[in-house]
Parts: sequence; structure tokens; C-alpha cells
Amino acid sequence: MSKVIITCAVTGGIHTPSMSPYLPVTPEEIADAAVGAAEAGAAIVHLHARNPEDGRPDQSPEAFEPFLRSIKQRSDVVVNITTGGAPGMTVEERVRPAEMWKPEVASMNMGSMNFGLFPMLKRFKDFKHDWEPAMLAASDDFVFRNTYKDIRYCLETLNESGARYEFECYDTAHLHNLHYFYREGLVKAPLFIQTVFGLMGGIGTHPDEVLHMKRTADRLFGDAYNWSVLGAGSSQMKVAAMAAAMGAHVRVGLEDSLWLGRGQLAESNAAQVRQVRGILEGLGLEIATPDEAREILSLKGADKVAF
Repeated sequence: MSKVIITCAVTGGIHTPSMSPYLPVTPEEIADAAVGAAEAGAAIVHLHARNPEDGRPDQSPEAFEPFLRSIKQRSDVVVNITTGGAPGMTVEERVRPAEMWKPEVASMNMGSMNFGLFPMLKRFKDFKHDWEPAMLAASDDFVFRNTYKDIRYCLETLNESGARYEFECYDTAHLHNLHYFYREGLVKAPLFIQTVFGLMGGIGTHPDEVLHMKRTADRLFGDAYNWSVLGAGSSQMKVAAMAAAMGAHVRVGLEDSLWLGRGQLAESNAAQVRQVRGILEGLGLEIATPDEAREILSLKGADKVAF
């Protein structure tokens, strides 16, 4: 296989500031986290923005600008801007940052699903901000909407920018949805497929489920795709190790897990990158640089973004 691409998702829109003092919130913290992850070995950073006052997810393009410019000045890492946003956002709101800033990569969720965050209320009891427990509690009646119309809107909005996509697939149906858009010509090879394991509402983390997702993607896309995985929470490193041994790229970061080990909060995104890098190198695998990731994924280059 080619070298392994490590993606680091540095803050996300799921975990809340009260859950970890190490979760990046301000533009400076997000930029520092992204650069630190790149220095540790991440070729791609997957980015969300937050309100610097209370840590609430913020999908306004203006919220992304300070850290996008800082990261570009300080690193050659590939920037991936979310179109997933956070629970409750409209698809128009979610796509705006990638539409404005025209990154090399944008995330693309490939199907609607239940998205249950409410079990976190059993672990976390003390919150600094009222929005945090309210968002978690409301997720027992929340559907993360990504209809065919929504996905088509995102693709038609972003395709002209030359961006390519991290296709986030939480179950096998999402792979079939992606195959539909591939057949329609709205997305082109090489596809970068991120199979997501362990989020409530999506597929689990058992080895059989990881293999099932890979077998389905192999059958649908053959050699037209690059496979990457992320495991949520305690499954993060287990899924990474398992899938990397089968030829996958990997994603880590505080968006997906706040932890470095049992009962041990990760003090930085870089710490998780170093941990997964050790696993990969222990398997005899080589780590892709940002420019090697650009070649593997056929990206347009950092000189063609709008920040």
C-alpha cells in the first residue's frame, strides 16, 4: 500500500468545553492544535469553529478565518473544512465556510441518521454553559439530516471550487448513497471514504463490522477509493490499528475521542497523533507527508484555496 495518511479532527461539534480543559475553543487554540498535530505527523487537519466565549459550535465563515490564515502561514498541512457543522444547523449554514474558503478537502456526510449524544450525560455532570447539557439531552429526538437533495446541494455548491471530499459513512447504506452520486458523475475518483465506527446511531466497532464496511466499499468502488477509518471514544486506537493492518488510512483527534487511554484525557491532539503514529510504525507502515497526501488523493494544492 501507499503511505498512511493521518487525519486529525481537532475540535468538532460534539464534545463540549466542560468535558475537557484541553478541547480547543478559541481561534488561537484551534490553530495551535492543528499545527501541533501536523508537526506530530498529521497530513490533514479536519476543522470546525467555535464561539470563543462559550465554546458553542459556530459555522459562520467569519469564525473560520482567523485560524485558517494562521494555519496556512505556519504549516503546509492539508486543511479539511467540515460541512457537518453541529446538531440543529441547516445544510445551507453547514456548507457556507467551505463555499467561501474553498479548501483542498471538505467533509461530506452521506446519509441521514439518528445521532445520540445523550448517554454522555451519565458521564459528565458539571457544565459551565447551559447550552451544553441542553444540546446533549435534545439528541434523543434528533435526526442528523443528509437527504439526497441536501447532499446534491453540497456537491453542486462545492464542486466548482475544485475541493475534494472526506466522505463520512456511518453505515453501509451511506456507502450505497455515495455510489449513487458516483454513478451520477457528481463525485469522481479517487474517492476518500471515511468509515465511522462507534457513534450511537451508526455502525458499531466490532471487527466484523469494520470488515463489513470494507467489503462493501471494495465491492462498490473497487480500486477507485482510498479507505480511512475513525473510531469514536475508547474504540479510537483499536479501530485504527485493526484497519491500518488491512490497508486503511486513519483519523484521530479530540473531535472523535477526548481520551488517550482508560481514564486519561488527551492533553492535546498531537498526543493522539503521536500515539497512532507509534501504532502505524509498529506495523511497519510509513506516514504520509501533506504533499504525499495531496498526491494520493489528487488534491488541487494549497495555492488554490481562498485563505
